[in-house]
Amino acid sequence: MRNSAKIKIILTCLFIGFSVFYTNAQDQNITVNQDPKFEQLLNEKRKINTSLTVNDSYKIQIFTGSSKKKKKTLNEFRLEFKEIDATIVFNTPNYKVWVGNFRTRIEAEKTLSEINNRYKNVLLIKPSR
Repeated sequence: MRNSAKIKIILTCLFIGFSVFYTNAQDQNITVNQDPKFEQLLNEKRKINTSLTVNDSYKIQIFTGSSKKKKKTLNEFRLEFKEIDATIVFNTPNYKVWVGNFRTRIEAEKTLSEINNRYKNVLLIKPSR
């Protein structure tokens, strides 16, 4: 009885050993077909990302205050200065309207002098992430 138990264990180990040796679970080749325009788009995105520097840009804050006036100020600015980007930012408890994305301080100050006549309490800021 002891010998038969040993033989069963040995045969089981041999069976498991051979089955593991002959298993080929991940031997398949995969071919991916992608549109060549995708690669071109990806290269363009890489060029844009390297040219953008998030923390080195200047913005102009033209409004800070309540929720009611933020949208009105943003719309008025977009109508008057169509070529300059504008966005609303929320910093508890106030809303702020930031305009522009200027690479240099000189460029931002030039635009600031144009905007300063139209809006009160205009600030030149350098936001950080």
